[in-house]
Amino acid sequence: MERSLAASFALLAFLPATLLAFDYPVARKAEVTDDYHGTKVEDPYRWLEDDNAAETKAWVEAENKVTGSYLAAIPQRDAIRSRLKALWNYERIGVPFEAGGKWFFSRNSGLQNQSVLHVSDTLGGESRVLLDPNTLSTDGTVSVASYTPSEDGKLLAYALSTGGSDWEEIRVRDIATGKDLDDRIRWVKFSEASWLKDGSGFFYSRFDEPKEGAALTGKNEFQKLFFHRLGTPQAADTLVYERKDHAEWGFSGEVTEDGHYLVVSVSEGSQPENRLFYKDLRSLDAPMVELIPEANASYNFIDNDGSVFFIRTDFDAPRGRVIAIDLNQPSRENWKELIPQSPKDLLEGVSSVGGQLICTWLRDAKNAVTSHSFSGARLREIALPGIGSVGGFGGRRKDTRTFYGFTSFTEPGAIYEFDLATGESKLWKKPTVDFDNSAYETKQVFYKSKDGTRIPMFIVAKRGLAEDGQNPTLLYGYGGFNISLTPGFAVARAVWLEMGGVLAVANLRGGGEYGREWHQAGIKARKQNTFDDFIRAGEWLIANGYTSKEKLAIQGGSNGGLLVGAVMTQRPELFAAALPDVGVMDMLRFDHFTIGWAWRNDFGSSTNAEEFKTLFAYSPYHRLQPGVRYPATMITTADHDDRVVPAHSFKFAARLQEYQAKNGPPVLIRIETKAGHGSGRALNKTIEMVADQWAFLAKNLGMTPRLKP
Repeated sequence: MERSLAASFALLAFLPATLLAFDYPVARKAEVTDDYHGTKVEDPYRWLEDDNAAETKAWVEAENKVTGSYLAAIPQRDAIRSRLKALWNYERIGVPFEAGGKWFFSRNSGLQNQSVLHVSDTLGGESRVLLDPNTLSTDGTVSVASYTPSEDGKLLAYALSTGGSDWEEIRVRDIATGKDLDDRIRWVKFSEASWLKDGSGFFYSRFDEPKEGAALTGKNEFQKLFFHRLGTPQAADTLVYERKDHAEWGFSGEVTEDGHYLVVSVSEGSQPENRLFYKDLRSLDAPMVELIPEANASYNFIDNDGSVFFIRTDFDAPRGRVIAIDLNQPSRENWKELIPQSPKDLLEGVSSVGGQLICTWLRDAKNAVTSHSFSGARLREIALPGIGSVGGFGGRRKDTRTFYGFTSFTEPGAIYEFDLATGESKLWKKPTVDFDNSAYETKQVFYKSKDGTRIPMFIVAKRGLAEDGQNPTLLYGYGGFNISLTPGFAVARAVWLEMGGVLAVANLRGGGEYGREWHQAGIKARKQNTFDDFIRAGEWLIANGYTSKEKLAIQGGSNGGLLVGAVMTQRPELFAAALPDVGVMDMLRFDHFTIGWAWRNDFGSSTNAEEFKTLFAYSPYHRLQPGVRYPATMITTADHDDRVVPAHSFKFAARLQEYQAKNGPPVLIRIETKAGHGSGRALNKTIEMVADQWAFLAKNLGMTPRLKP
């Protein structure tokens, strides 16, 4: 489609005189000032929040031209892209699961933009394609966000995302014929379908349809829980539960394996604490019962044995435990502890399969797994192939085996079959990747943060690495929302290692590596701990000879993008390069858009006078100062990111380009199209983005990698 005449003229105003020099597109500065509890704060780039405006679109196009020209001139870029494409070209198969006598698993032949769902009548038997999202768009930008087969294995409810948006549309496919039914469920976010036992319909959660033009920026509030009966229009769906008095409550409904109960987890924003309700599905008029009416801890439903619910919780146990609650005697004094809190390890997850409770633990950010009876008695520790991360262990009561995936920083994800009776694992599928993992080693070190707290960090590097301070090093972090960073293989990181780089992953406070206390030590008024942890990680790497200030780069996405933005503004001299991806950069207005209000649990809010002081003190957009020499920076975002809206990155980039020291390193922003926050991104777009990031680092860290073709 041709640009409008006004947009074309606006673009001309942004184009620099020479695209190879750092003559950035000039962003207009508007006189916008807000009063926060008596403090006047200027926001000259507020206009960039309007992603639909012609002026914003012209600025985006001009910025992408500058970035594209800069990257195109980097000689290593083509070789990096070619190596990424070659290394990514290997078969990847997901953990299989069974429903109704059929087996389901995902498969990617290598360079498919989206993985394909397969189904077979027997495990390991000939399979057929059930759902191929690559056929739903010409550019791979339609992805499958989730899928759930019915109990009898006849129907599949699956959710589609377009262009990387969090918005999803649920459809239903006949598994035997591969054809879709007429059912369409729209305006779904943060929800999966949960079938009734008889397959007549499913529960799901949705928001109201947004106002025209506001789908990617408008606030998402008042989520509602619905039941959809097959063959009926969405308008006829039954409203199961809503709370008009709580705009920020979210609902996730799950039908128990016996089909007797609908268990509803009631969340409030992003906090890990939740409420737990249930509805007896055996009675049409059964009320919604508030089993746990207070959000004073996390309560995760595992399974039930009749009226007894098994629940993983951190109530009175910050590292987690398993309790049993009898619905006939639900008061707290009648709760029964089955698996107690570990003295040190975090109980990360629990699944129920084959009459056993499979517990996944975090031991200093590495996984361990144990199995227990329903009484809580420990049966065994499950031997894992090495130091890394696991996922899977799903199934039903009748199962005699289950499957899990294992991965490490240098081991691609292999899948193992676990015999529940003998406790033995055997390899089921292992990919063949053109990567010499024997040439690299992973170490875990511990260093002290500013306040003396012991922080773990993984370091992955070539064996025999010379600790002479000359190694290009990429330090990655997140540190938020109770999320743990554990070992895992990534093609992008494998290529970084092949380029001669060192990878360091720091487990910062604010994450979930050691449980509730670790998380709470890095939120709100204590958020600076997260930044201090990351800064000290960089200082430790330099002090111990891994790298130097001239060779150290930092990277993080989303909350990790905030992390990168905060530390590069607090300690700009410590880092040579920075890669903030889809970051939260304006800490005073993050809660004005889409689901941003949900992050107040971690960040606080500028509407609170004390929390405003904390936010204003580290907000990356507001901490930038004119004339400071900031690291070489390439900001990445996407036009369909409706979680952390691209306005954060737009405003940060405009001000950073304005303030960067004269003759300072480059400040670029790369704005992807038809992509979102990251989930479901087409592989070809991922390869292009990573190639650009690694090329940017190669140039600014002085790397001359020799890569296999």
